[in-house]
Amino acid sequence: MAFIYRLAILCSTLLLLFLVETTVGSSRKLSALVEQQPLILKYHNGALLKGNITVNLIWYGSFTPIQRSIIVDFIQSLNYPRATLPSASSWWKTTEKYKVGSSMLVVGKQILHEKYTLGKLLQTRHLVALASKVNDLRSINVVLTAKDVAVDGFCRSRCGTHGSKPVGNGKSRVAYIWVGNSESQCPGLCAWPFHQPIYGPQTPPLIAPNGDVGVDGIIINLATLLAGTVTNPFNNGYFQGSVNAPLEAVSACTGIFGSGAYPGYPGQALVDKTTGASYNAHGVNGRKYLLPAMWDPQTSVCKTLV
Repeated sequence: MAFIYRLAILCSTLLLLFLVETTVGSSRKLSALVEQQPLILKYHNGALLKGNITVNLIWYGSFTPIQRSIIVDFIQSLNYPRATLPSASSWWKTTEKYKVGSSMLVVGKQILHEKYTLGKLLQTRHLVALASKVNDLRSINVVLTAKDVAVDGFCRSRCGTHGSKPVGNGKSRVAYIWVGNSESQCPGLCAWPFHQPIYGPQTPPLIAPNGDVGVDGIIINLATLLAGTVTNPFNNGYFQGSVNAPLEAVSACTGIFGSGAYPGYPGQALVDKTTGASYNAHGVNGRKYLLPAMWDPQTSVCKTLV
């Protein structure tokens, strides 16, 4: 069963905003209205992904060479300890605190589907078919759809998905991820905070660190799903809540990118003096990224880089 995240959590955030606004001028505290549940991701004793993991990229639709290089560099940055701190590598090391141990992600095959062979309106079965192009048990197959490709549920109930599919005799499964480019479809939902939100406070958007709202939005969602895939690949790893709509390593911290974050405000970030872009992580080839907070199992809090 695939995992779908982000939009339902954003709706919960909006509800929280509503409650805050309706208690202005009242002596009642928000805690009297909403009892916050402790954030504890329980381990459900399932298999996790660790060791050397190959990340195969299936590009569906039109992506420029620069767009592809930004995403490839991001994956390579997750295991690049020589980057300036704070780094994408130091962000990824939080996954080692789970029972998963160390996971070394290596970019593997890249398959281009530039001719839209399945059309421009895809169903989940199409995503699984694309993810089936490689069937290596030690891999994560990542399907990325271009900005002019509509996917069932995209922008309405999901910005991305991770799941698994059976291979061989059906006893083994391969993990897969899908993320869509939301630049022209719903940047206010799936590329926030690089675009003004569709709902809630209309705070000024941040400048995307790689100059591409759609691709920098993909990075946020891909980072979320990679962490979720490693720590909960088969729906029996680390999560809180329902198995059908779990809060995972990063989705449990949606909307938090830096210290001081609150609904509608992503938190403190570093700012590039030349471009004015916001970021919190350095990577390979001088890249900079804005990465979401990740739940730390040792402290039971959402950990940020800055």
